[in-house]
Amino acid sequence: MNVLILGGAGFVGRHYTEYFLKKKVNVEIIDNIAPLSGGVHPKKWKFFNPYKFSRLFKFSKKDCRKFFNYKISKKYNLVINLAAIVGGREVIEYNPLAVAEDLEIDTAFWRWAVKHKKKIKQIITYSSSAAYPIHLQKRKKYRLLKESDIDFSKNFLGKPDLSYGWAKLNNEYLASLAYQKHGIKNTIFRPFSGYGSDQDLAYPFPSIIKRAINHDVKKDFIVWGSGYQMRDFIHIKDVVRGSLLIAKKIKNGKAVNLSSGKFLSFIKLSKKILNTLGKKNVSVYGNSTKPEGVYARGGSRNIQKKFGFFPKITIDSGIKLAIEDFKKK
Repeated sequence: MNVLILGGAGFVGRHYTEYFLKKKVNVEIIDNIAPLSGGVHPKKWKFFNPYKFSRLFKFSKKDCRKFFNYKISKKYNLVINLAAIVGGREVIEYNPLAVAEDLEIDTAFWRWAVKHKKKIKQIITYSSSAAYPIHLQKRKKYRLLKESDIDFSKNFLGKPDLSYGWAKLNNEYLASLAYQKHGIKNTIFRPFSGYGSDQDLAYPFPSIIKRAINHDVKKDFIVWGSGYQMRDFIHIKDVVRGSLLIAKKIKNGKAVNLSSGKFLSFIKLSKKILNTLGKKNVSVYGNSTKPEGVYARGGSRNIQKKFGFFPKITIDSGIKLAIEDFKKK
């Protein structure tokens, strides 16, 4: 079995690589380790060394758009498209044109997929919860977001979250066309707030963990935005497991959430982390000079349940795992 992971040196890609190599599957990564992408060279991965599987693992440090210009000789059982400029909230809000480069990446990817469709058995591609209409995520009007909230057949889509959201909508639309017009089997996932131990510190979860470990209990603990903004946290291992499970059952260019279905504010998340560290009764406040994004972003689990996916790692367990890993560094 051959698996190709575009953007595989990033957070999600590292966990896919570990999963497949431990299953004795051939894994090839294409990643140029671009700034703002969260990519890390495989030689520097903290918790897993893919080069121990030298016969199964191949890494090419190149821009995937250059790779798309080559003719491929081998067949791939699965292609996972993770190539993107992502970054944390600060990058999404303050560097939107850099993020908009994802439009070019995804367009080039789907052209390549059409050209080589006879050599690709199936594709997994990632959208984002940022693709959902922000009017459904307001303080006075929010709910768990359903896959049907994005419907390309309707006249009104709703405004997504900045250029990152627009880019992900573009990727979804192209994926649906790839199936409808060219018969390319693919599954689209809309992950919510994925988290884990080796995540880039530009993201809130690892940043809060690190700061909490070093925090002086006599001082207030500060988080970005009001702190009352809520997200739906799902562990990265559940993201990978859920993706592979659901992708076996739906291959028609439709999108599926990956979520816990639970809202959790950053103030409550921080208190959970501090309490786990034994640092109780620490006051947690927001910092309004930092961006917070939408007020409430959580994903409905109705369709995930139908396909038999249930997250195994709770936020409390995920916090404990992350603290243990941070202390190992």
